[in-house]
Amino acid sequence: MLDVRRMQVLRAVVSSGSVSAAAANLGYTPSAISQQLATLEREAGTPLLEKVGRGLRPTPAGTLLAERAEQIAEVLGSTEAELADIRAGRTGLLRMRFFHTASVGLIPPAVAKFRAEHPEVQLDLQMAEVGLLDDVAAGRADLAIIVVGSQRPQRRGVRLVHLVDDPYRVVLPTSHPMVEQDCVDLAQLAAESWVNSAVTSDDVCSRLLRDAYASAGFTPRIALETDSTYSAQAFVAAGLGVALVPRLGLDVVHPEVVVRPLRNPEPVRHIHVAVRDTVADRPATRTLLATLAETARG
Repeated sequence: MLDVRRMQVLRAVVSSGSVSAAAANLGYTPSAISQQLATLEREAGTPLLEKVGRGLRPTPAGTLLAERAEQIAEVLGSTEAELADIRAGRTGLLRMRFFHTASVGLIPPAVAKFRAEHPEVQLDLQMAEVGLLDDVAAGRADLAIIVVGSQRPQRRGVRLVHLVDDPYRVVLPTSHPMVEQDCVDLAQLAAESWVNSAVTSDDVCSRLLRDAYASAGFTPRIALETDSTYSAQAFVAAGLGVALVPRLGLDVVHPEVVVRPLRNPEPVRHIHVAVRDTVADRPATRTLLATLAETARG
């Protein structure tokens, strides 16, 4: 394998025209330069220099390696500058993944604020409902907004940062008799039909809601399920049932529904950001985390 440092020595010899001149420029002895060149020729498997009078000139292979050495020097120089920018939070790429309801009231305002303050940092944003933590652990993403259940997941090279506790709210049609209440006991809704109850899968949110219904002493009668929090509100407005929707999914409220807090119990999602250790301490990452937390609390 070719050694980059020896290629730079060759470049110096080609540029200066002699071993002695290159040695003087680099601060080495002529003998050390000659040894470096001899080793590089063995690595290349072909002569790199030939004598011309009292000087040297590169062979075609020598010319190639000297040119590549110059290109490598330029790449390394620009790479070091880019790394300095990344360390200072001035540039770079952050890949963030998030689930649907986070895309309603959390991600858009947080991203808008972050981009206004850091236009030089590129954000790669993708919405997904499964595999977010695995994407971070595998290096396919830098950050992911996830819901954490009673057991905190652990992945090598990933740290979890608590973001916000996100309570569920009950969405009622405006004609519902419980809209006059400031807060609704979940057991009061036992006889209702349910929209978007999300109890048929086995993710953290589904288990959370199943436990809440069980604690209130009933199994919900499911009218239909939908992935969209706003379409769930539309079905409630149309009289198909009531729905539980996380607060972060209620940034926009349908004009024909009423949203009320729950109690006994109040289901709450514990939302965290999963961050790769390798990017967690970058200034841009810390700023993005702070912006997400500020937006979530807002």
